[in-house]
Amino acid sequence: MKKDLKTRLKRATRLFWLLLIYVVAALVWWFVALELQNRQMYSLQLYHLETTVSREQQPSLYDAELARIREGHHRNTIKYAGEGVVFLGLILLGAAYVFRSIKQQILLQEQQENFVMAVTHELKTPIAIAKLNLETLLKHQLDEQKQRKLIQMSLEETKRLDFLTNNILVSSQLENKNYKLNKEEIDFSSLLKDRVSEFSQRFPDRIIHSDISDGIDVLGDPLLLQILINNLIENALKYSERKDPVTVTLRKENDAVVMRVMDEGIGIAEEERSKIFLKFYRVGNEATRKKQGTGLGLYLCEKIAKDHNADILMTNNNPKGSIFAVKFNS
Repeated sequence: MKKDLKTRLKRATRLFWLLLIYVVAALVWWFVALELQNRQMYSLQLYHLETTVSREQQPSLYDAELARIREGHHRNTIKYAGEGVVFLGLILLGAAYVFRSIKQQILLQEQQENFVMAVTHELKTPIAIAKLNLETLLKHQLDEQKQRKLIQMSLEETKRLDFLTNNILVSSQLENKNYKLNKEEIDFSSLLKDRVSEFSQRFPDRIIHSDISDGIDVLGDPLLLQILINNLIENALKYSERKDPVTVTLRKENDAVVMRVMDEGIGIAEEERSKIFLKFYRVGNEATRKKQGTGLGLYLCEKIAKDHNADILMTNNNPKGSIFAVKFNS
C-alpha cells in the first residue's frame, strides 16, 4: 500500500514538473516572440522615418521622431519583461501551492489508510478476545473464580472498544462542528480522581501516582473532559515501560487550573513536537510505531482544550519522558 502511494506521488511529481516546464517554456517563447515583434516594429518605424523625413533638411523633426520611436521601443521592452516576470512569479507561486496541495493530499490519504488499518486492528482484537472468553464460558463448566476472570477480561476489552469509538465519533463531530457543548460547573478534582482510579483498576501492574488538590471546579463538558483525561493517561501508559511510573497532578496556579500527566517513557524528539497534535499523526520512531494507536488522541486533546479556553503544552520530563500540561484559564 505504501509502495503504491509512493509510486503515485512520483508519477504526480513527474507530471507536475513536465507541465510546469511546458508553461514556463511557453511563457519564455511568448516573451521572445513579443520582443522580436517589437524589434521588427522598431526597424519598420526607423525605415519609415528615414524615407519620409530628411535628417539634413529637418534635423529637429527627425531627432524628435527618432527619440519617440526609441522611447516606444524601450517602453515596450520593459512592459513585456515586466509582464513576463509577473506572470512567471504567479505561475511559480501557483505551482508551489498546487505541488504542496498534491503532496499533502497524498500524505493525508496515506495517514487515513494507516488510520483505517489501525482502527480495524484495534476493533478486531477486543472483539476477538471477548468472543473467545464468552465461547469459553458457554462451552466449559468453569469455577466461579475463572468465570469472574474471563468476564472481567471481556469487560476490559469492551472498555477499550468504548474508548476507541468515543474518540472516533467525537473527533468527527468536533471537526464537522456537529457536537453541541454541554458546559456545566464540574468538580474536576473528583472527575480526575475517578479516571485515575479506573486506570489503576484496568492496569493493576502499573504504577500510577496522583497528587490532586480537592475542590477544584472548571466549566466544561463532562464527556469531553473525560476523553481528554483518558487520552493523556492512556498515552503516558502506552509510551512508557511497565516499571516506569505515571504521575497525575492537579493544582491551582495563580488564576489558572493546571492538570499535568507525567511519564518516564521514551519522550518525544524535538523535531516532532510541532506535529504531535495533528490529526492521524503518530510519532515516527520505530519504538512508538510498534504501539497500537490511531493518531487521534492528542489531536482530540488539543481540540477539547481549545473548546474549554485551555492551553495544552508538552515539555520534557527530567531525566526522561514527557509532561503534558493542560492549563484552564479563568
